[in-house]
Amino acid sequence: MNPPRSAPRAQKRRALLLLACLIAAAAPAVRARAERPDPDGALWWSHIAVLASDAYQGRLTGSPGYLKAAGYVADHFKAAGLKPAGDAGSYFQDVDLISQTIDDDASRVTLTAGGAERTLAIGEDLVLGTRILQPKTITAPLVFIGYGLALPEAGYDDFAAQDLKGRIAVTISGGPDTLTGALKAHSRAYATWKAAEKAGAVGLISIPNPHSMDIPWARLRLLAKQSGMSIADPRFQDAKGPRLTATVNPASAEALFAASGHTFAQVLALSDAHKPIAGFPLNATLTADVAAKVTPVTAPNVVGLLPGSDPTLANEYVVVSAHLDHLGVGAPIDGDPIYHGAMDNASGVASLLEVARDFTAGGAPPRRSVLFVAVTGEEKGLLGSRYFAENPTVERRAIVADINMDEFLPLYPLRDLTALGETESTLGADVRAVAQAEGYGVLPDGEPDRNLFVRSDQYSFIRVGIPSIALMFGHAPGSKEDAIVADWNHHRYHAPQDNLTQPVDREAASRFNAYLEALITRVADEPDRPRWLDGSFFKRFEAK
Repeated sequence: MNPPRSAPRAQKRRALLLLACLIAAAAPAVRARAERPDPDGALWWSHIAVLASDAYQGRLTGSPGYLKAAGYVADHFKAAGLKPAGDAGSYFQDVDLISQTIDDDASRVTLTAGGAERTLAIGEDLVLGTRILQPKTITAPLVFIGYGLALPEAGYDDFAAQDLKGRIAVTISGGPDTLTGALKAHSRAYATWKAAEKAGAVGLISIPNPHSMDIPWARLRLLAKQSGMSIADPRFQDAKGPRLTATVNPASAEALFAASGHTFAQVLALSDAHKPIAGFPLNATLTADVAAKVTPVTAPNVVGLLPGSDPTLANEYVVVSAHLDHLGVGAPIDGDPIYHGAMDNASGVASLLEVARDFTAGGAPPRRSVLFVAVTGEEKGLLGSRYFAENPTVERRAIVADINMDEFLPLYPLRDLTALGETESTLGADVRAVAQAEGYGVLPDGEPDRNLFVRSDQYSFIRVGIPSIALMFGHAPGSKEDAIVADWNHHRYHAPQDNLTQPVDREAASRFNAYLEALITRVADEPDRPRWLDGSFFKRFEAK
């Protein structure tokens, strides 16, 4: 309760002092600008200036530019005093991968419906997937199954009562508003392929909702020319054996529905309204002849260890992760062929390096040990983080949490944070307590249909039962900041224009790093390890 206005000034001071003490007890104290180790973000930006430079050629997984970047991170881990925590006493954990590239000119896709055959132009009408090995040739009927969500535990299953044996399932992005964004995203990343294979489907075709696409089709078709990858070890592959995968341009999607008695426009209207969509046969057959080149690739995760200070809790680990890879060299946009990946995700790696350096600069380390992990292959399907989460260089049961950074976008002053997954575990309370102490708000994910919850490396840890969050700058729907992020996604996301010339608020990034350090300290110092909330869907993975 606020003191009455007539209260003596001393009484007011005592009340304010009490309030300050309570806040200080709840979370680490706010550090003034001059007390932050990198107040202007200059050191943070210096790492980005190196990693996103032309010399690193976009850091494509396994490329010489990526290996050079991995060496840069290892050198800075060593300089900061982190202990090597990779394989064989090194900072590196090698991940063996399979790379697949599609030869569009030598491939062919045709659609037969109502007795008429139509060639679907690769690039213009659809793109062929590269992350799952493609069959050399396939002919199969098409069945539309709505959103393609398999969540029987939540009372929703688009695969139920569908005859998919020997057929190709066709889906549209999105989902009903009765499901959370986290559940919809989880299904697409984890359950959809399992359900498709169980139902006997031989392929999966997705149609993006044009009203919620991250990037325009013109850029998506350019990105599809790049290689896709999967982990070589079959234990880490979601789809067993070759399966046709493709994404159809929404502008060309009506052709798939022409003989079905339904229209894509009707389906799209239901998706826009977040309504359930019933499946139906498309009365059409797709034939694909796919020319693909498959090669082996090896790329390392980079792992550094800050040992904990508590004799008991030091045997437990908080992982702090960020992906090091980006998209390499590709089709030029505005004359630039290098996909620099400054914000996505040299920015997260730079925060990793600066926070690690600050932890080792002086003072006692946190009670638990902290593993700083720069992972490979995120852009190829969370490959490095999945390999590490399921095959860590420490005992897996000793990992208590993951705090991930990917494209956190310091494009404006830091006022609010968003922590993907903060409603699923006790890490959410930590996020909010530190934010309150530092004077920031915490906003929910304002774009759940973008599936961000499963599109970065925190999800690899969630899949094995480890509570995890991803931190980024918050922006409320319809706000000025929301418009800035939307413009960035449209013009710079997965484009060469995510480069060193874009406007970035470096001082805001410094504040973010200070917040990150305070959050890591809180999680690492708490006597109890983080846990899933009882109502969380993802608590079911805890048994792993």
